[in-house]
Amino acid sequence: MDKFIIEGGTPLKGTIAISGSKNAALPIIAAGLLGNSETTIHNIPRLQDIYTFNNVLRVVGAKVDFIENENTVKIDPTGVSHLEAPYDLVRKMRASFYMLGALVGKHGYAKVSLPGGCAWGPRPVDLHLKGMEAMGIKISLDKGYVIAEAGDTLKGGSFTLEPSSVGATVNLLLASVLKAEKFVIKNAAKEPDVVLLCNTLVKMGANIEGIGTDKLTIRKVEELNGVEINNDPDRIELGTYMIAGAMHPENELTLTGCNADHLGGFPDLLRKTGTKVDIDGSVIKIKAPKVLKAVSAKTDIYPGFPTDLQAQWATMLTQAEGKSKVTDTVYFDRFSYVPELVRLGAEMHNEKNTVHIEGKTPLTGASVMSTDLRASVSLVLAAMVAENTTEVLRIYHLDRGYESLENKLGPVGAKITRVEDQ
Repeated sequence: MDKFIIEGGTPLKGTIAISGSKNAALPIIAAGLLGNSETTIHNIPRLQDIYTFNNVLRVVGAKVDFIENENTVKIDPTGVSHLEAPYDLVRKMRASFYMLGALVGKHGYAKVSLPGGCAWGPRPVDLHLKGMEAMGIKISLDKGYVIAEAGDTLKGGSFTLEPSSVGATVNLLLASVLKAEKFVIKNAAKEPDVVLLCNTLVKMGANIEGIGTDKLTIRKVEELNGVEINNDPDRIELGTYMIAGAMHPENELTLTGCNADHLGGFPDLLRKTGTKVDIDGSVIKIKAPKVLKAVSAKTDIYPGFPTDLQAQWATMLTQAEGKSKVTDTVYFDRFSYVPELVRLGAEMHNEKNTVHIEGKTPLTGASVMSTDLRASVSLVLAAMVAENTTEVLRIYHLDRGYESLENKLGPVGAKITRVEDQ
């Protein structure tokens, strides 16, 4: 099992290229199963979750070719015949549950294990299942598996997502485009990941109205064709490196391959800390302030402040002058990083779904342990500004969502080394 050894206190100066989005890639890879011919997707990151999901597709009979040096995935769905996604693969990542919508939407039947994933917090799939039932799909449970059955055509109907959910919106889209005469998703997620999926499905031949709004209307088409498309850049990776750029007073970073439109109000929030944020097309330049101001934040569904940047923002606030707090209204149990940052010297504590931070506090290296994807990168951010040496353990969590992190941060000044933990 690998760990990072990080020598802190060095400024970051230089250019980082932003990778393709994992959260956007997984739904469009699943959509590749709905076509009658090969789909090619460019700008796919080399991440553990991508490898895992590719293997799930292979298990059901799809041919998946990941051309890693080109960051390109080719999906040939014509051989799909085994309509079951097994527990030993689905347990590794929750997004594998998209197989339910993709298989029942294309083949009228699916047997998919209930998902696993990060250790923190409940992410029930009830919304996915209730939405499919509202569409007319028969849902049953059998020894930890969900069985979904649909005929050639479903009458459809409508379903309101309470709360709004990216995962449920994705699964309902995948299930409905080839089956439902008319299906309306109300309070649908509006994240760029969902917009990209909708646009991909339309390019394949789907009939979807309301793209980019919270009301999606889907009407059945007889077939979908394979397409060639580009994946979006990763807005969470981008936000993470923007935060990294603000944490040391000498930092100056240039981030390339960005889509600032996908950041919502995040750039303006970062500017309130005193950080200089210049956006020029696909390039974003970050210059840290001499004194970082404490700015509280509250997560919300897109285009609000993303829960996937909550831990990173709170970590940054340990280096800001003054008291602040970060509240997560999306997931209430996403604060496993707090005791680990306290081990480094942070003055912070969480109450229910809010973390309270007293800054600025000097951080000193220690051994800390990752418990989930975003917590792990927050520990890396802290280690880069801490005195002395920090060990970040269990970084396999981080490898699920950040492509070549040490190879991106090393050239801009971070002293970060991956070693095998004995």
